[in-house]
Order: sequence, then structure tokens, then C-alpha cells
Amino acid sequence: MATISVDIVSAEGSIYSGEAAVVYVPGAQGELGIHPRHAPLLSLLRPGVVRIQEASGAEQVIYVGGGGLEIQPARVTVLANTAVRARDLDEAAAIAAKNRAEEALRDRTDKMEVAEAQAELARAAAQLRALKRLREHKG
Repeated sequence: MATISVDIVSAEGSIYSGEAAVVYVPGAQGELGIHPRHAPLLSLLRPGVVRIQEASGAEQVIYVGGGGLEIQPARVTVLANTAVRARDLDEAAAIAAKNRAEEALRDRTDKMEVAEAQAELARAAAQLRALKRLREHKG
């Protein structure tokens, strides 16, 4: 089976490096499915879930808080603003952040405050999706 090398790094360091049969990333314009020999591509990432299906059948689920993506035919590189393995996410903190962001959206009229609250809401929702995906995979 053909594989593609995957590297996911953030300012904190490398979070994943290995081979995959397919990788799914949250591109700025929607989810991208990346297989070996994919055409070269550069893209921004939105906060969301990176799913890595390894050749063994195992799946890795990683939350990224946005960033950049480079695809080459034999390599995928994710340069994430933040990256956390889904199993290491704190669900209570994500729910609290989501609630704070929703409250801020209700109470704010300043465009900058609204944009910040919307970005925080997107990050919290993406973390919760990552946790849900991890639960589904385990179940």
C-alpha cells in the first residue's frame, strides 16, 4: 500500500511524524482528503480536526487551531498555530470557552470584540468536534 509522510508541528514542537494511507485536514475552503501522490498545494487551515489514517488501519486524531498546509506528492506538512492530540484536550475547558464566546457574542457590539469572540467560538467548537471524533473512534 502506498503511503505519504506526514509531519504536524506547532510552536510547541512536533506532535506527529509518520506514514499515512490518507490524511484529512480542515482547509480554509473545506475539508481536504490527501492521498499519496497528491498534487502540490499550499493552503491555510481553519481550526479543526486532522485525521490521519495509518497504513495499519489505526487512526490518529489531532486538533489544530489553524495554520498552514503544504502538500507535496510524498509529504504533507502541517504548520499549526496550536496542535493537540484529541485525547489530550480538556472537554470542560472547551465547553467553558464555547460558553464564554457565545456570551461575548450576545453582549458585544464592537466589531473587533465580535471577531475575537467568533474566532474563540470556532476554536472551542473544533476542539469539541475532535473529542467527539475520538469518542466515536473508540466506541
